[in-house]
Amino acid sequence: MATHVLQDKATSLQTQEMLAAFADMRMIKVVVDIEREILAGGSGMHYECEQLLLDDGSAQENLWGANWFPDEQSIEFESLINIRPRQNRSILIQDENICQEVERITRKFLGGITP
Repeated sequence: MATHVLQDKATSLQTQEMLAAFADMRMIKVVVDIEREILAGGSGMHYECEQLLLDDGSAQENLWGANWFPDEQSIEFESLINIRPRQNRSILIQDENICQEVERITRKFLGGITP
């Protein structure tokens, strides 16, 4: 299992490594910084990816968790890190504009790659 912080399109090998945490589900947990347009993915928990980005200089209010399914090229906007009383009161991202940004950035780095 490997967690990667991506600033460029993932390689097939990086995608395979990120899939290792949830190989049976064929899913990658990702956290996207919608301001800096970077992504961390591949850990067993969203908060681990979140911490990598916070340590790298990201601001909490710009970080959003999601799950990427490379076989279907689909995303679900669900993560415990998304619960923020002032911003979002659910594990699901409530703001459609934030969803669109998370999906756009995720597809930019992980879209079209078959592991």
